[in-house]
Amino acid sequence: MLHSDSFQAKSLGADLRTLRKARGMTLTELAEVLRRSVGWLSQVERDLSEPSVTDLREIASVLGVPISMLFGHVNVPVDEQGFIVRKGARREIGINKAGLSEELLSPDLTDDFEVVHSTFEPHSEVKDIITRPTQEVAYLISGKLDLWIGGRFFTVYAGDSFRIRGEPHRWINPYDEPAVAIWVIAPPVY
Repeated sequence: MLHSDSFQAKSLGADLRTLRKARGMTLTELAEVLRRSVGWLSQVERDLSEPSVTDLREIASVLGVPISMLFGHVNVPVDEQGFIVRKGARREIGINKAGLSEELLSPDLTDDFEVVHSTFEPHSEVKDIITRPTQEVAYLISGKLDLWIGGRFFTVYAGDSFRIRGEPHRWINPYDEPAVAIWVIAPPVY
């Protein structure tokens, strides 16, 4: 087992800071929305203060993530923190709407990218056009998925991969089986 005494486990605070920055919010802006002091929020982001469950609910709501995303640091063995994500310990991310469920495969959100496991349920679709300032590459593990990327239509099949570089896009799974994909997204958005 490789272990470094200098390794400091990635934390709830670091993930909160990443989520806040991904939404273009300053400490002051988020603190104002939460009706908390900038000092308190700064301490939470530096893991010097632990937010209450009520605080976490409000933070999750403001940042647009499920509260389960913020509880993902619980019950991870210390020697695995920042390195390993066990299948049963993945954190749900996103809003789980339109028949899409997503789980974070990355140990945390402190890297320049995140890795996401996405399942598109049969006969589901996102009706709104998605545009975000990211670069994304996805690999379809199973199923089929119809995509519109930058005004172009594609059908991708198991084993295919695709890239989105900030273009407006949307998806639909009009088929009878789920489509499962692994995404790499930079910078992290969840």
